[in-house]
Amino acid sequence: MLIAVTRGVSPAIADCELTHLERTPIDVDTAREQHTAYEAALADLGCRIERLPVEPGLPDSVFVEDVAVVLDEVAVITRPGAESRRDERSSIERTLAPYRLLARITSPGILDGGDVLVAGRDVHIGITSRSDLAAIDQFRTIVGDHGYRVHGTAVRGCLHLKSAVTALDDDTLVLNPDRVDVGDLGDRRCISVDPSEPDAANVVRVGGTVLVAAAFPHTAERISAAGFTVRTVEVSELAKAEGALTCCSLLFEVSAT
Repeated sequence: MLIAVTRGVSPAIADCELTHLERTPIDVDTAREQHTAYEAALADLGCRIERLPVEPGLPDSVFVEDVAVVLDEVAVITRPGAESRRDERSSIERTLAPYRLLARITSPGILDGGDVLVAGRDVHIGITSRSDLAAIDQFRTIVGDHGYRVHGTAVRGCLHLKSAVTALDDDTLVLNPDRVDVGDLGDRRCISVDPSEPDAANVVRVGGTVLVAAAFPHTAERISAAGFTVRTVEVSELAKAEGALTCCSLLFEVSAT
C-alpha cells in the first residue's frame, strides 16, 4: 500500500519563504482547489491519503516533503533551512512514527527534504541555501548501515535539488542540465526538460504513472515519448510559493493490513 501524507494549504501561504522568485499574489482558494485535485490524482493512482490539519500560522506547511525523508528502513526528520519552518516537524513526526523508525537531523546541520533525491540505493542531496554539508554527513551516518550511497550534489539557480532533477524510476531521471551536472548523477538515463520549460524537472512517480505540472506540456511529451504514462495536474498557485509536485506529499509504502 502506498501512503501519501499531505497537509492543506495555510491561509497564510502568501507569507511563504521565497528565495528565487519575486513575491506575487496567491489566490488561496485556487491554491486549495489545485491541492485538492492533486490529492485526488494521488488517490486515483492508488494512494491512501493521510491529510494533516491545516496549520494557519505556518505559511509553507503545505509543502510537507521538506520536513522528512521517508526510506523503506527509516524516516529522517529534517531540520529545515528556513527557521520559520521548523515548527512543522512535530505533526509530521507523530504521523510517521507508526510506520517507520525515526531519526533526526540536528543542529548545526540544515536539510530540506526537497534537496533529497533517492534513485535506487543512491541518495543525492543538494548543497543549497536550505541544506548543507553538516546535514549531509549526518544523513550519511543515519542511512549507512542500510546500504545507501549518499552524495552531496551542487545545484545552480533554483531552490532545491528536486527543482533541478527528479527520478522517473531507479534508472531514469528528468532534469534541467543548466541547474545540475549530469555527471554528478551516476550512470543513468537522463531526459532533459524542454528548454522553454526550465522548471519542469519536478515530477512525481506513482506506480507506473508520472505526474507532471500542467504548465509544462512539452516536457510531458518528452517523458511520454520515453515510454512513461503521463498525467498532468495544475499547481500554478502553489508554484508562486516556490512549491512543486513533489513538495506537496510524502509518499511511502507500507504493508497492507
